[in-house]
Amino acid sequence: MAQTVPPCELPAKEYEVARNTGAYTSSGLATAGFRTAKYLLEEWFQNCYARYHQAFADRDQSERQRHESQQLASETQALAQRTQQDSTRRVGERLQDMHGWKSELQREVEALAAETDLLLAQKQRLERALDATEVPFSIATDNLQCRERRQHPNLVRDYVETELLKEAELIRNIQELLKRTIMQAVSQIRLNRERKETCEMDWSDKVEAYNIDETCGRYHSQSTQVQAHPHSTAFQESASTPETWAKFTQDNLCRAQRERLASANLRVLVDCVLRDTSEDLRLQCDAVNLAFGRRCEELEDARHKLQQHLHKTLREITDQEHNVAALKQAIKDKEAPLRVAQTRLYLRSHRPNVELCRDAAQFRLVSEVEELNMSLAALREKLLEAEQSLRNLEDTHMSLEKDITAMTNSLFIDRQKCMAHRTRYPTILQLAGYQ
Repeated sequence: MAQTVPPCELPAKEYEVARNTGAYTSSGLATAGFRTAKYLLEEWFQNCYARYHQAFADRDQSERQRHESQQLASETQALAQRTQQDSTRRVGERLQDMHGWKSELQREVEALAAETDLLLAQKQRLERALDATEVPFSIATDNLQCRERRQHPNLVRDYVETELLKEAELIRNIQELLKRTIMQAVSQIRLNRERKETCEMDWSDKVEAYNIDETCGRYHSQSTQVQAHPHSTAFQESASTPETWAKFTQDNLCRAQRERLASANLRVLVDCVLRDTSEDLRLQCDAVNLAFGRRCEELEDARHKLQQHLHKTLREITDQEHNVAALKQAIKDKEAPLRVAQTRLYLRSHRPNVELCRDAAQFRLVSEVEELNMSLAALREKLLEAEQSLRNLEDTHMSLEKDITAMTNSLFIDRQKCMAHRTRYPTILQLAGYQ
């Protein structure tokens, strides 16, 4: 920097004013009338000295101002460069901050998109599982309706019907649970998309601001794209502060992370729901199938025993029919001896006078008739009993045949209709929504 002399005031020079003091002054008659137009020599020198002093003072002042101007210009130039560099650095720091937040937002948007896709897959599993429950429900209701066509006395509320009712109720409850879970998944997907849209808008704003600040960071004093904007220094009323700016993005990230965590928890819940419901349905299906198997075994065993009793009853009916025929023949066989004895007594009642004697022959014939009548009465009574027994056996035969027919019908319904229909029961993968 050029060395300069600090400015100071020069001492004022005192001058004596010329006066007419006597001889040799300009107070004579020769100078009369010319005094006002001329200066004294001292006045001339005084004027010259004043000019010199003024020129020196002006030059000194000009030199000081020139040095000060140069110094001010260099200082302002350096200040402008430092300020521009500092502003550029601040813009660069701002770019780093925006890049960091922008990267965080981008990662969160990608994470939300991935989480939403996973939740959509879980929702599709729920919908497939809900659709898969229609087949078990139709099977259970069809089994119940088919078993209503069983014939008496097999139209009973057995444990198969109890298990079928439990299965139908379980399927209805599972369907309600799956529908509620689907609604939760739909609501969570909507929240995920809203948070993703908010983060994307924030990210888009930051990308735009980043591009603006990046453009500003490339500007310098030699740039040709810069223009004068006198009123650009005024702050907008809607402008945010660094704290509110950072808090806005941080709040968006926090809300997005909360929804992402809630979505992940919901996916875990969906897994548990689908696993538990599919296992419950398969366990209940196995219980129903086991009950059907037991019931069919009982029906088969009962039918087998009824068939055995039917065969024995048929044999007994045959034997009883022979017995009835034998009794009838025995009664018929007793009629001839009874007629012989009665004829003898009738003819002997015509013996004359004293010959009508109560002899031993008479007593024997009377006892013979009585014995034959007693035998016939016993035979007739036994015939009635045999005929009643035969009728009972025939009724039993009809009942057994009806029961066997009912058993066969029940077996056909349970085995050929219900159990065959239950072979179309969905697999556990279908019930879990994987297929």
